[in-house]
Amino acid sequence: QVQLVESGGGLVQAGGSLRLSCAASGRTFGAYAMGWFRQAPGKEREFVATTTWSSSTYYADSVKGRFTISRDNVKNTVYLQMNSLKPEDTAVYYCAAARGTGRYYKENEYPYWGQGTQVTVSS
Repeated sequence: QVQLVESGGGLVQAGGSLRLSCAASGRTFGAYAMGWFRQAPGKEREFVATTTWSSSTYYADSVKGRFTISRDNVKNTVYLQMNSLKPEDTAVYYCAAARGTGRYYKENEYPYWGQGTQVTVSS
């Protein structure tokens, strides 16, 4: 069982930056792929980025070049550095975990989820 707690959301102007953090419980964090998803008002939750157990990273086209996912296996934490933020990045951002060595892009591949953190980008 893994428990995830996100932090770092907030209000930022367009063009600004935020760094989200997701702290995970448990002693086998390194065995999990970690993902970030987001859900904007009135829309379905969508994939943002993932890092595999070996720290390979993959991104949605909409954030590629602006967002960076990273992990610290000592601190049991995954980060999402968000730069050049746009109003369309406004959403609740969720951290998710999936045990395994693959790349996981779909919600139903992640059994563990955090409670979400709000990111609002003003124009």
